[in-house]
Amino acid sequence: MEISQQNIDELNAVLTLKLSKEDYFDKYESALKQYRKQVNMPGFRAGHVPLGLVKKQYGKSILADEINKVINESLNNHIVDNKLKVLGNPLPKVTETVEGDWDNPDAFTFEYEIGLSPEVEIKLPKKAMEMAVVDVDDKLIDQQVEDMARRFGKMSTPESSADKDMIMATLVQLDDKDEILEGGIMKDVTISLEFLEDKKTIKDLTGLKSGMTRVVNPHHISRGHDDLGRMLDINHDEVHDLKGNFKLTVNDVKRMTPAEINEELFNKVFGEGNVKTETEFRERIKADLDKMFRNDAERFFKKQLADKLIEDLNPPLPDDFLKRWIAAANEKPLTPEQIEAEYPSYAESLKWQLIQNRVIEENELDVKPEEVVQHVKEMITQQYAQYGMPLDEEQLNTMAANAMTNREESQRVAEMIYENKVVDTLKEKTKIKEKAFSYDDFLKLVQSASN
Repeated sequence: MEISQQNIDELNAVLTLKLSKEDYFDKYESALKQYRKQVNMPGFRAGHVPLGLVKKQYGKSILADEINKVINESLNNHIVDNKLKVLGNPLPKVTETVEGDWDNPDAFTFEYEIGLSPEVEIKLPKKAMEMAVVDVDDKLIDQQVEDMARRFGKMSTPESSADKDMIMATLVQLDDKDEILEGGIMKDVTISLEFLEDKKTIKDLTGLKSGMTRVVNPHHISRGHDDLGRMLDINHDEVHDLKGNFKLTVNDVKRMTPAEINEELFNKVFGEGNVKTETEFRERIKADLDKMFRNDAERFFKKQLADKLIEDLNPPLPDDFLKRWIAAANEKPLTPEQIEAEYPSYAESLKWQLIQNRVIEENELDVKPEEVVQHVKEMITQQYAQYGMPLDEEQLNTMAANAMTNREESQRVAEMIYENKVVDTLKEKTKIKEKAFSYDDFLKLVQSASN
């Protein structure tokens, strides 16, 4: 086996593999004999088909498989031995004709393209970067207190609906004359009046008792297209094209009476005896909100930092090679137009990964198995805490152990920890200036950055 490398430029190279008959022929004959034991042909007992007949019918495909194994092993060895940093996988040069005779196999020559990773030099911004943080003010705390009081409140069935009640109703689609549309949509739904925005609709739906009806615009009893789609069990396009009214028939009315702000509520939210006064309750809520919004601020800053470094460093990529590799690696055929449309997002993600790899290498960052386990435990704890469901140590250990059996999930968590360590390392070396925003303004900032 001879393998040589010709660098086209800093990001692209061609590997030429020259196989002699000795490189593959013994393996080919062994595979042929093994296949003979398994193949079934009419007129022959299993395992007794003449070797020549097997070779005539299946020889080329078996030969191709064995040569492919030799090629893959040789390519991998060349990449490892020469410490090449490649992007994607080697691609056979489709424009070249393979040198060799498949009918009379002897020497073969193959050519493969490879994409090379660029050298990345980490240069951090000279100017201080702004980090947006949320100012947890009294308004936010009041809102959280109200939400908790409602979450642990009591459900009742009033005689008629008020403007913050939930109406259980049946919706029936009407035609342009407001008569029942034959074959139209009919669905049992729950409508929360407090979340509606159309004031006339809220007024029309208050004071209703079980059995009463109203004609409603479906777009006025939902919170946007996604909400209406889930409500009526239809897709986005169907929601967009939905016109006309629906007949609403009230089946039931439910009212949530918030819990009183007292020690009973404190115990339900934070556990028995941990909080005893409303002042302590609000302080604990503020601390939890500070922590939650700090995590949100960290995530947003991580994206800002990544975007900034991608823009400033802009590692070059073998774009043409990567587009061909994406097309070849995808299970479903992709049109050139699809690849062009999706490639910018892929390239940006790859550039960030290259930057991360360089930071990991320069700073010798590592993720230990016990760190992955601890991170999984924290994720599970946070998830259950959202529903006021604390876990004891035995439950937590069992759930974490079950999660760790999923190799893909473990790998995903390890990558998250690596990324966090990369960002923490970069933050230590970057000038950062915090700026406080109201919660609403922080949301607007995040949303504008996503557009």
